[in-house]
Amino acid sequence: MLDLSCTEDLPREYRSHFPIAGRFAYLNHASVSPLSIDSRDAMSRMLEGVSSGADRRFPEWEQSNTWSRAAAARLVNAKPHEIAFLRNTSEGLSVIANGINWRRGDNIVTSEAEFPANIYPWMRVQQLGHVELRLQPARNGWVDTEELLSRIDERTRLVSVSWVQFGSGQRLDIRRIGRHCRERNVLFVVDAIQGLGALQLDVERDCVDAFASGGHKFLLGPKGVAILFVSDRVLDCIRPTVIGWTAVKEYRDYLLHDLDFRDGAARFEGGTLNEAGICGLGHSIDLMLNAGPERIERHLLSLNEYICHGLRERGYEVNGHTASERSAIVVCQHPAHRAEDLLATLEEKDVIISARLGKLRIAPHFYNSREDADRLLEALPA
Repeated sequence: MLDLSCTEDLPREYRSHFPIAGRFAYLNHASVSPLSIDSRDAMSRMLEGVSSGADRRFPEWEQSNTWSRAAAARLVNAKPHEIAFLRNTSEGLSVIANGINWRRGDNIVTSEAEFPANIYPWMRVQQLGHVELRLQPARNGWVDTEELLSRIDERTRLVSVSWVQFGSGQRLDIRRIGRHCRERNVLFVVDAIQGLGALQLDVERDCVDAFASGGHKFLLGPKGVAILFVSDRVLDCIRPTVIGWTAVKEYRDYLLHDLDFRDGAARFEGGTLNEAGICGLGHSIDLMLNAGPERIERHLLSLNEYICHGLRERGYEVNGHTASERSAIVVCQHPAHRAEDLLATLEEKDVIISARLGKLRIAPHFYNSREDADRLLEALPA
């Protein structure tokens, strides 16, 4: 049973880092997150350096990339060289889908409930004509893990799921799925964007072979930068298909022209990077590491249980989850009010959430307080 008293330690410590909290009850981190002053100021310093020094600041950019890579690795218990920086989740999943040497008769297992970023790359593979895409039917946006696992057979090459479902807020038991795949030598890929930064991920414990996550949701970073994790154990199974000049070991020897790929996931980065975006994401991750991933998860699960309790008291139907399926996302609906109308009512009162698939989607973060939850509940009509 979660503590409905909802500890306010984290909001007290970190609310001042987020200027948006001065006006809005911003509970929309499953869509786009605000930047903290830490990330904003770090990116501003880097851009000022570009403005005043251009490539004289090149060593600083490299140092920032290295620091941010190490922070991302620390967040998920990976090695820094297993982390690459790309543009978004779609690109990360496409890198994996396009880089596998698919064999005739292979199949891929995922769910109908997935966001398109985790469907279209596999659909394209299916269009090659000799790979089957197996979609586990979703019931009301719900993924049945038993049914998903039952679709895996001796020809399954890869399983890809979202850690947290965008439409329902359901957290999948990726540790169980990952172990099931590991025992059968099946690649396990995770779309982590709706969980990473809010919930604790350990790629070793959870048997995750690869994941992709854009930085602009619960990671609290800017748009246009993402993390791709590729484990050492599967690195050689995925070939780079977009080859940048930094993909090879001796990339500083410009006329060597030797396609000997770098060790680790950096071979997938495709060339010159978005250093300002990586800098902002690195400082966001560093802020969360300082706050403590375990504390963040505990706070969010407690705060969302408080929100669910208040919603039910006001006559809202809340997506039911078992304890292990709860995430940082709450999804609900009212039998008498359209989600779009409720959204407009909330926006008039500076309470910001989303509507997805005809329901309200509420997604706080660790700087949000019970006061923000109360503003939401009080603004919603019964």
